[in-house]
Amino acid sequence: MDRNELGPPAAINKITWQKAGRVTEPGRYMFRFGWLTVTADDLAIWRQFPDATFTLVRTAKESGEEYRLGAFELPVGPQKYK
Repeated sequence: MDRNELGPPAAINKITWQKAGRVTEPGRYMFRFGWLTVTADDLAIWRQFPDATFTLVRTAKESGEEYRLGAFELPVGPQKYK
């Protein structure tokens, strides 16, 4: 697939749980950049690692700006995780 088929990259390419409003349920949420689908697995990672940052991945939907969460990164340095 040609990467141009999905359109230009998003101005926002990463998101934290805090920026996502600390959503607590899987679902589809509207943000300024478009729609974001959050899965139960995504939430499980955020619950275990609240400071994790996910990459936004644009999906091939015809209905506008649609994203899902991709790979995640953990902050560098000592953290207190459960």
